[in-house]
Amino acid sequence: MASSTTQFGSSKEVMSMYDESSLYQQINMWEETFGGDISPTGEATIELQEDTKQDKKSETASSTEPHHATASGDVENARGLSEKVERRLAQNREAAKKSRLRKKAYVKQLETSRLKLAQLELELERATQQRMIIGGATGTMAYGGTSTSSGIASFEIKYGQWTEEQKRQNCQLKTALQSPIITVIELGMLVEDVLRHYYNIFRMKTETARVDAFYLVSGMWRTPIEKFFLWIGGFRPTDLINIIVPQVEPLTEQQQMDINNLRHSCQQAEEALTQGMDKLQQNLSHSISTGTVIGTVTYGAHLASSMEKLESLENFINQADHLRQQTLHHMCRILTTRQAATGLLAFGEYFQSLRSLSSLWSARPRHTIFNC
Repeated sequence: MASSTTQFGSSKEVMSMYDESSLYQQINMWEETFGGDISPTGEATIELQEDTKQDKKSETASSTEPHHATASGDVENARGLSEKVERRLAQNREAAKKSRLRKKAYVKQLETSRLKLAQLELELERATQQRMIIGGATGTMAYGGTSTSSGIASFEIKYGQWTEEQKRQNCQLKTALQSPIITVIELGMLVEDVLRHYYNIFRMKTETARVDAFYLVSGMWRTPIEKFFLWIGGFRPTDLINIIVPQVEPLTEQQQMDINNLRHSCQQAEEALTQGMDKLQQNLSHSISTGTVIGTVTYGAHLASSMEKLESLENFINQADHLRQQTLHHMCRILTTRQAATGLLAFGEYFQSLRSLSSLWSARPRHTIFNC
């Protein structure tokens, strides 16, 4: 055992000597080949390993850079799509909000119209009952030399409601024109409502003209100052143009030319209707005077002829209202939506001013002519 151990230890020493001598020889060969100082401490091996690790890290970093660039580009694209979606959702929410507001206003308007219609029907029923009671006691109810009828009473009530609605629409137009958030579509809807309101009074007058055309021509349903400007039962179309144009200037050249053509056409139509009314008065006066001169034999025939001539008065009223309606329609087509709203507001306030002036005139202090 001892000999073997000694032999083993000597062999280890020999191998170690061999390894060291071989190592020194190898180092000397490396120094001669590369011309550098190489120590057997293992520092060169460590530096070589570190360089290898750095190379691997640089390769790993270079290989991951395109991946990070691609990932950042995807994030930016996703962020851009998200912003577009958010904007679209915001626009949809705003449009839905406006739609709900318009629907709410429309429902409210319908409810108001329903209440006004119910009130009008109630007032009309009461007026009819009162007129039947008075008519049963006195036979007729006179005003201005003519007898009333249910058609005239109905028109007076409806016209009172019409003027109140006109005031409300004027307030709506004024508020809308002053609002910075009103859209062209919403403003156009208000303009259409005002036009329909004027068309409604023309329809009411057509029905009333069948009952009593003289009632409309005389202006008994108007205030005193309004009667002063009355022309065949209403306003002159040229007055409409003259009131609106100063409120909507400046106009484009095309608008100015179209308005001048419209004014010229209205003047010609007004002159034709005025001449027709004058001719009717002349024929009626001649028929009546001829009948009284000839005698009682043909007096009845001349009266019948005069009645036929008077029936044409209804046609003159309808033609005048048709000219008014067409003038309103064409003016709103020539102007922009905002200009049309401004012009209709000015025209509505013009009639309100006439009514206010009539109230002041009626309430003025009167001087006593005769002393009691």
